[in-house]
Amino acid sequence: MPRRPKGSDTSPPLGDQEQFERSLLEVETSLADLKERYVQAQQDKQRQAELQERLDEIKKEQKLSQQRQLQVELRRIKEELDTIELNLESRLFSWDSLKEPFWQAVRFAGLGIVVGWILKSCAG
Repeated sequence: MPRRPKGSDTSPPLGDQEQFERSLLEVETSLADLKERYVQAQQDKQRQAELQERLDEIKKEQKLSQQRQLQVELRRIKEELDTIELNLESRLFSWDSLKEPFWQAVRFAGLGIVVGWILKSCAG
């Protein structure tokens, strides 16, 4: 079995290693962001359930007595529920999470069109 010279080890060149480390850091950062969004989404869902429960209580109380204070609180809870719902939607589906798949789809669709034109011109 021939021996390898001392200069040729199996470790990647320094540029590849730096690129790998940089990519690894990006993945770790993305994972941390995803975990943070997940925790926030769970908290928002819990808060949404609490507010929905309180909303139901107020509606029951409101049927019994038409108090101005309950109407104000009801409006505030509805606004907060709308804000939480919007927050949940925007946290889980951001442009950053869809950017890469979008551009890959555009790239491959464009490539498909070009290949189609070439095949059509060759067959025609």
